[in-house]
Amino acid sequence: MIQGIGASAGIAIGKAFVLPNWEWDLPETGIDAVDLANEFERLYEGIRTSKNEIEYIKNEFRDIVGEEESSIFDAHLAILDDPVFMNEIQGVIERQYKAAEVAVKEAIDHFVTMFDLLDDEYMKERAMDIKDVGNRLLKHLLGAPEVTLPSDAQPYVLVVKELSPSQLAHLNPSHVLGVVTMLGGKTSHSSIMARAIGIPLVAGIEGKLEIPIQTGDMLVMDGETGQLFVNPDQQTVARFECARTEQQMKKERLELLAAVEAVTKDGAEMRLSANISSVKELDMAVKYGALGVGLFRTEFLYMDRSSFPSEQEQFEVYCQVVQKMDGRQVVIRTLDIGGDKQLDYFPLPQEDNPFLGYRAIRISLERQELFQTQLTAILRASAYGKAKIMYPMISSLEEVRQANQILRRAMADLDARGIAYDANIPVGVMIEIPAAVTIADLLARECDFFSIGTNDLVQYVLAVDRMNEQIAHMYHPYHPAILRMLRTTVEAARNAGIPVSVCGEMAGDERSVPLWLGLGVHDLSMSIQSLLRVKHRILNTTAADARSVAEECYKFATNAEVEKLLTDFNESSRAENQNKPVEKGKDSHVS
Repeated sequence: MIQGIGASAGIAIGKAFVLPNWEWDLPETGIDAVDLANEFERLYEGIRTSKNEIEYIKNEFRDIVGEEESSIFDAHLAILDDPVFMNEIQGVIERQYKAAEVAVKEAIDHFVTMFDLLDDEYMKERAMDIKDVGNRLLKHLLGAPEVTLPSDAQPYVLVVKELSPSQLAHLNPSHVLGVVTMLGGKTSHSSIMARAIGIPLVAGIEGKLEIPIQTGDMLVMDGETGQLFVNPDQQTVARFECARTEQQMKKERLELLAAVEAVTKDGAEMRLSANISSVKELDMAVKYGALGVGLFRTEFLYMDRSSFPSEQEQFEVYCQVVQKMDGRQVVIRTLDIGGDKQLDYFPLPQEDNPFLGYRAIRISLERQELFQTQLTAILRASAYGKAKIMYPMISSLEEVRQANQILRRAMADLDARGIAYDANIPVGVMIEIPAAVTIADLLARECDFFSIGTNDLVQYVLAVDRMNEQIAHMYHPYHPAILRMLRTTVEAARNAGIPVSVCGEMAGDERSVPLWLGLGVHDLSMSIQSLLRVKHRILNTTAADARSVAEECYKFATNAEVEKLLTDFNESSRAENQNKPVEKGKDSHVS
């Protein structure tokens, strides 16, 4: 057994197909000074062709997994527009009289080496994006064909030194059982995409193989644990075949829960909603039993275009969402760009700490004409369904008041135009900054609802960048400080008589269910993939037991103690209900 990194869950059993490494036959001779213009033209043509190809792949991939995951390719487009990368290539051509393809290869090697020297796993994995873009450009400069994968053979486990997002986007899940990479980790773009597509992936096995894997070798891999077996014995194959069958049966059992209400065994009801980024995700959300949209990330409407969307364009999208949800709530978060979400046509200043900088509501309050356009579009859509407005990254009461002042201007504009809207549309804020928690009682007086954004709240409370693998072990959602922040927020909302919901990864972690029941939070919003797992957890517990566990959690002094209790409670309940039948109804419990 070889222990790699579990990057995308799932078990795969099949024969290996080893993808050759990128190798290029580059010219060894230099170019004459008179050929410089021609080399630059070849370079620019290669860049144009590469951009068009990346745009095509991005649009194709977006139809499969939605806006958020497909936006990975925006980073690739940005590299081709990056002046530092391009200047490096142009400098080699102009000063050293080398062919365009040689200059590109040297630039790739330079930046990849520089990133690899950094003591930061996240930056090392970003080097993969440089390689991917550079090799695409080399392919066009050299007129080299794409490395094609077998499509007429039996399904296989793909083995490759490192897999680029572009290559992964072309994989057919019906042919590829799983992927094994020598390099990479959980935060690489390829791993993120593999999870979105649902292809098991084990990464980081370089240096752990005594004999290289050959095409045709039998492989057994577990993308959750990171285990890989090369040419295993029959007992190992049989054991993992059973585990794979059990996983599939569990998935099918969970799908039966879509129409079942999320109610504990002693009658406590929970409302489970979905986080979405596009209209396309709605059908899947409803299929998996979402009772509403708890977070509509509107920033993805602003991406993959050359200018800001108009009021009419935004209205049509928001209207589609509220109409499709047919009376169920749709919480529309206003524009949340900045940090890792950039717009090509709206360049933001370079910042040392972009996640603490010019972003989200801060941009909206400065660019008020853009903000009012968005609010007007949301208001118009509110006439066609149950819409709510939510402001992101609020840190003060002044921000809420200023945003509401712009909202009132949007209402006055619609009144003057004679256009209908919901004059009583609920307006709330995301609680994701520690400052918002400490003044939650003040915010609650002027808000209609709270939504706790757990991802950023944990990051900001603990001062831990969750994208930095070097300190990822310090990102503790169950840290006592986080639990206290949650309790403070919920108590402030309850005292003010306003509803509070939770969104983010904690909402989608079934182990957290006792915390929400203990706090009296009955509204959760999560990724579509988490809906059925969390519902299963709710159906198989009692609110009384959950409250008891939650009370114990608040007595602990360390994250480890809290996490152990929640994990043990989750496992014991799962074992207790393992062989119970599937029943539909309010008092059902499902194994």
